[in-house]
Amino acid sequence: MDRTALQSFTEDVRSRWGPLTTELAEACQEAMEALLGASAEEAWLANLHEAAPAAAELHRDPDHGFMLLAHTEQAGLYRPPHDHGRSWVLYGIQRGEIEMGTWARAEGDDGEIRLVRRNTTLVRAGQVQLYLPGDIHDTRCVSDTALLFRFTERDLRVEDREHRRLTRYVHRDGIWTTDPAA
Repeated sequence: MDRTALQSFTEDVRSRWGPLTTELAEACQEAMEALLGASAEEAWLANLHEAAPAAAELHRDPDHGFMLLAHTEQAGLYRPPHDHGRSWVLYGIQRGEIEMGTWARAEGDDGEIRLVRRNTTLVRAGQVQLYLPGDIHDTRCVSDTALLFRFTERDLRVEDREHRRLTRYVHRDGIWTTDPAA
């Protein structure tokens, strides 16, 4: 029986897993690019296209903790600037287009935190973006719909809810800044 692209992805990543290095990040990016090229006739991908879930867990590695999720996004959906705490993340666009911006955190003389946009990249089907621990980014769906895969080094819900390691930014008085209530 032939392996699916999803099985190949998870087995490839598992076989190379270890501490974050340039080589690991590159290997995972290559594996993600191969996954993005999966045939729409593979049952798991056909089901994603049909169901169009806002979020679906495709794989949670029982030994290493990395996760692969699928997200179907609609035109205009905006996810404000945020980081992923200690985790590194790959976004791969399977279908559609997502605009991804990167930001730098700056602190004024008064101690106020503000974000400064570095750049914006249009990520198209078949392309992958890597964000390292602490990188700040936002996303906006610019096509009618988009199917993206998000590979995370660890469960970000645990990082966020239990450890409070993720930072989300709010738009206040014309600038992106931290939320004092958070």
